[in-house]
Amino acid sequence: MSASPTNDVSTASEPPVVVGVDGSEHSLLALEWALSAATHLGSPLVVAHVRSDALQLGAARIASLRPSPELPDTVLAAVRTVVEERGHALPVRYESLDGSVTDALPAAARGARLLVTGSRGRGGFASLLLGSTSRTLAATAPCPLVVVPHEARTAALEDGVEAGRVLLGLHTEETPDEVVAFAFETAHHRGVPLEAVTAFRLPPQPGALVVAPSPALQVPPPLPLSDDMEEQLVREASLEQEERLRPFAARRPEVDLVPVVVPGDAAGLLVEGSRDAGLLVVGRHHRHRFGSLLVGSVAHAVLHHAHCPVAVVPPAAR
Repeated sequence: MSASPTNDVSTASEPPVVVGVDGSEHSLLALEWALSAATHLGSPLVVAHVRSDALQLGAARIASLRPSPELPDTVLAAVRTVVEERGHALPVRYESLDGSVTDALPAAARGARLLVTGSRGRGGFASLLLGSTSRTLAATAPCPLVVVPHEARTAALEDGVEAGRVLLGLHTEETPDEVVAFAFETAHHRGVPLEAVTAFRLPPQPGALVVAPSPALQVPPPLPLSDDMEEQLVREASLEQEERLRPFAARRPEVDLVPVVVPGDAAGLLVEGSRDAGLLVVGRHHRHRFGSLLVGSVAHAVLHHAHCPVAVVPPAAR
């Protein structure tokens, strides 16, 4: 691994924002988003490129024959030119990494504030909304991962209310505290409202029940769900959401909180809401039987279908 700094970030007090680049259009969108995020957060920026297998192999062969200068990283040099043309005042470090992308980027992001990546890398199929690398990083990144989709709105890169609100997918019992705190902090730094969406499923209607195979197993169908009962379920869910958000709202009273509780499919509601959002925040909290963290079904769905950048936030290590 090699580093080529423009401004030193090693002495910066704030953890950096790390962005993975490969020269593709998708990674350049991620770079734009990361520059904006680092500015909002007051954090240094690390621009990381994992060298191709061919370049890694060639460098290793040359090094085995004779001492020589390290092969130049042309992708990183081109990206550096793009960054410098933006005229920012951020401390920036450029790193060429070796190994696989799914191993090297998480290693570079240990202790980082964010890891940012595009939805697909160079060579990804045009028909795919989410590449395999971003999908793997969503389950393994050691810090919040932001995936910037290739059709991301330019408004997501702007300041103030034009940037679009932060949209939080909140399950009152399952969403870790780190996810909620991240959403509030992001809304604070970007100066935008925070919309917290809690969705729940209504009891099945009689027509949706499966008919029992024999009369002996049949049970009387439930009564149709009345409007009053649906309103009662919404009130109960709203109270649970308000209680869950209260301590976070108390710590960030300047954040304009918009609570939303509605019956329906959480993933579908969040994808639809992402059309005019600046960032969609979801948690990574499902555990495999071997103990590793996996991306849950809602996070999986929004990563594939959301119209704005998606932040997948891991819980704190226990």
